[in-house]
Parts: sequence; structure tokens; C-alpha cells
Amino acid sequence: MADTSTKQTSDAVPVPLSLAGDLSLLYLFSSTLLSTMKLNKLLHLILSALVCENNGLFGRSMLFLYNQKTNTLQGMLGICRENTAGFHVVDSDPDNPLSGFWDLEADALTLQQQSPFCADVRGTRIDLSDGCRLVTRVVHDRKLCCLADLDCQGCDECDFVERFGISTCAAVPLVTRNNLIGIIIVDNPSGQQKITGEQLQVLQLFANQAGMAIENTRLYRNLEEAHAELSEARQRLVHGAHLAAIGEMAASISHELKTPLITIGGFAARLERTLPEDTPQRHYLETIINESHRLERLLGDILAFSRKPTICYQPCNLKAVVEECLADYRLTLDDRKITLETALPAGRWKLLGDAGQLKQVCINLLTNAQEAMPNGGRLRVGLAGIEEQGRPLMVLSIADTGGGIPEETMKKLLTPFFTTKRHGTGLGLAIVSRIVQNHGGILRVSNTAEGAEFKIVLPQAPTEVLEG
Repeated sequence: MADTSTKQTSDAVPVPLSLAGDLSLLYLFSSTLLSTMKLNKLLHLILSALVCENNGLFGRSMLFLYNQKTNTLQGMLGICRENTAGFHVVDSDPDNPLSGFWDLEADALTLQQQSPFCADVRGTRIDLSDGCRLVTRVVHDRKLCCLADLDCQGCDECDFVERFGISTCAAVPLVTRNNLIGIIIVDNPSGQQKITGEQLQVLQLFANQAGMAIENTRLYRNLEEAHAELSEARQRLVHGAHLAAIGEMAASISHELKTPLITIGGFAARLERTLPEDTPQRHYLETIINESHRLERLLGDILAFSRKPTICYQPCNLKAVVEECLADYRLTLDDRKITLETALPAGRWKLLGDAGQLKQVCINLLTNAQEAMPNGGRLRVGLAGIEEQGRPLMVLSIADTGGGIPEETMKKLLTPFFTTKRHGTGLGLAIVSRIVQNHGGILRVSNTAEGAEFKIVLPQAPTEVLEG
């Protein structure tokens, strides 16, 4: 066995120079396709390898991508031999012909993209239903086709050959997993040599590898995008977990602080009643009482937002809820010189919900409206019945004349902890939105000519449910 091997080696036929050159060329092309995962650069390298002067293959190369839905080929890239100055071999070993790979300098890549020839190719779209017979045959048969095989000169069906001044050319499909990606068209402009059979063989080998490389690059890009989406989702989950932990901690701390605050406020109120009105001590106690009440409201908002709400669905009258809230707020509105205008017509304003939480919605919106009008104004509160998609709905509208909400603020209005108030928690509207959603409703916010308008859209309870 050893003797046979030795004899085969000694009697081996020397490799022809052309075959050695072809092997070196194919190795460079294969290693180049593995050198980058950037699709744009990969396409430039593929077309540059076909027209590089040192390779002695073709004068121009064009890439057209296939659109299956429209059955068209769209030009994407075109490279001439004159635009391959920055195309060179890197990491090659002089003692090893099968080493190194091609690379393209960034400036050279930009020049290729900005060349007039590339612009002409990008501006070309071939409709395969009534377009060039050459490319139609390549797409249909999925095989390399040469211009000499068809009578394309002076063809009336398209002006592709005439437009690019083609005298002889070849087109080869880029196929992967039986799917057509596009085609590569190569040619030698007028006055240059004709395309030989050996060049067509190299072109076919290049196309076979290029199709797989393009598909791998696409898959890698999709994998990167999927990885980025998973990373973002993981960050959102971690952030959500942190918020949940903070919420639990805030709820615990708020519960522990609220009881002593109520005690402080109560004793301060008792002391206030024992002091004359014109003493500084009375003023100090008023400050303590006001601040303790503010902290109580803040802690109440945090507790309300952090706890999972429990809704007791019962038949309730939305008009009665609104009227009760307005009765509680009437003195406050008068003190602030705010005129109240109501439109609460008689009718059926029944729904299934929690009257206490609906009252909290009204109070929060009325509080925001009055704070938007520190120098007085008009507050309009109304009820109306509408129908959307066959569903009877009720709309509670609360509008002020406070000048409206800025556009940038409007985008963040319902975001928890976002506030424009000096002592605000940023939870009021977030709580309102959540309560409305839990009742199957929608909160709509808009600006009018005079101010802001909040609309609460709630589903009306069916008669059979209320009677049952």
C-alpha cells in the first residue's frame, strides 16, 4: 500500500498553470465570502471579483434582485473594471497560493455606489412578464444563459441591451434552497474580448457560492435582529421586575408612614384650634397640617397604584356618581372663582362597576381641571350617550379653560410618575386610566379652543343584566 502511494506521487501529472490559477481564484472567492457578514459589502466584493483586472474575467457586472410578488427584477448594484482600484488581496502567504482573501476599502466601496454606471443599474427594473428574453429565460430555467444563445440584438420587447451598450453578455441565477434571490449579469463592453467557455464555468461556480453566502448573510442578520429583540425583551422584563419590587416596597413603606402622618395631622389640628389666629405658632401649625395632608394624599396614590385593584361590580348610576362629586367640589370651585356648567340630562345612565372607584376617577379629573385654572375659569361637565359598533356607550366629559396641554406633555400624560406639578406624584391620571380600563372603558384626552377635555367612555349595562 505504501509502495503504491509512492508510485502514484512520483508518476503524478504536473498541474497545468491554468488549472492552478483557477483553483487559486476559487479559493480566494470562497475565503472572501466567509470574511464578512455585512450584506452590502459582500455584494460589492462578489461583483468586484468578477470584473477585477487581475482576474481577467469580465469588464462589467450587474446585480438584480428578484421580487416574487411583482415578478420583477430590480437593479441593486453595478460595477465596472475602472471602479475596482481599492479591491485587493489581504493576508496572503507568498509560499502558499491558497491563502488570503479579497477586501475592499471603504472609500472604494463608496465610489462604486456613487458611480454613474451603478446609478443606471439601480434605476433599471425588468418586468419578467413582458421584459428581456435573456433574463426571463435565466429566471425560468434557473440556468446560466449567454447572449449568443438568444437573438437579443435589436429586440423590440425591451431596451435593456441597447441601454447598457451590450455586445456580448451572460446572466447567471443566484439560487439558494431552490429559491431565486436574483441574477448577476456580466459583459464585456464593445471592443473588448468575447466571453469564453472557461469564463462561463468560473461564473457559474462563483454564482453557486455567492447564492449560499448571500442567504447565510441574510440569516445571520435575522439572527442578530432576533437576538436584539430578545435582549430588549429581557431588559423590559428585568425592568418590570424591578418596578414590581419597588412597588411592593413603596406600598409597605406608604402603609407604615400613613398612620403616623394621620396622627400628626390630627394633633396639629387640635393644637391649631387652641391658638389665636394672628400668632406665628398658628401659622406653623397650618403649615404642618397642610403638608401632612399632602403627604397623606401622596401615600394614598402610591398605595392605590401599587395594589392590585379589587372591583365590586354592581349596578350603579353614573349620573348619580358625577352629581355626588360635583356637590363635594362646589364650594372649592366657588372659592377659586370657577364657573360650573353641567349638562347631565335625565336618562338611563346605568352600568356595572364600582361606584367608589368611579367617584375617584371624577375627583381626580375635577382636581386636575381646577388646578389648570388658578385664576378662575369655566368647568363644563356633561353626560352623553353614543353608539359605536352596535354597542351603547356613555361618555362623561370634563373640560376646562386652562389653556390646554402641550403636545410633548400629551404624549407622556398617562405615564406613571410623570408630572408637571411641583408637588405632584404623577399617579393621578395613571390611576384614572387603569380604573377606566378595568371597567371596560376608554380614556380620551384632547385640547379644545380654550383648554383640555377629558372623556371617559364606558359601556352601558344591558337591561337584562340589571333586571336579572
